[in-house]
Amino acid sequence: MLQELVQWDKELFLFLNNLGTPSWDAFWMFITNKWSAIPLYALLLGISFKKYGLKRTIVIIVTVALMIVVTDQLSNFFKYGVQRLRPCYDPELDGLVRLVKNSCGGKFGYFSAHAGNNFAVALFFTFLLRTYYRYIEVFLILWALLVSYSRIYIGVHFPLDVLTGALIGLIFSWLFTKLAIFAHHKIAL
Repeated sequence: MLQELVQWDKELFLFLNNLGTPSWDAFWMFITNKWSAIPLYALLLGISFKKYGLKRTIVIIVTVALMIVVTDQLSNFFKYGVQRLRPCYDPELDGLVRLVKNSCGGKFGYFSAHAGNNFAVALFFTFLLRTYYRYIEVFLILWALLVSYSRIYIGVHFPLDVLTGALIGLIFSWLFTKLAIFAHHKIAL
């Protein structure tokens, strides 16, 4: 059963990865670059400051920083614990992977820290701001989906790496949202 799932994952990866064309490579490299999200994060912090004030925005910044560190380090733990090769290192896929960037990254890829971190941040701010901004969740989840798909497009993660990262991001966004809400109530006292 597990072997069938891994094989299906490889086939889906090859299908999605080979949909890419050189004319779209620059766009997907921009999306996958962690620095491309800075304007979005600045906007989210500005909105948080407007809605919650300085003290609570500081709590949000600390909470998001902790959430990203935890998600990122859990990803590293799984990468070295599971030791699933990235597609570009998988000998079965040698010559079949369309690697867009200059290097593949670390040898192991399960699970995607990009997907985990982006879904964690997107859902964290969705939980905090959706009562104030009706369509913020659509925009933030779309951003997280684009970043996650970019990891497949550029050839460094399998779909299950990305899906697992998204699920981990969901779990940690919920936990850290509860933590932030708890801290907000303590500040209000």
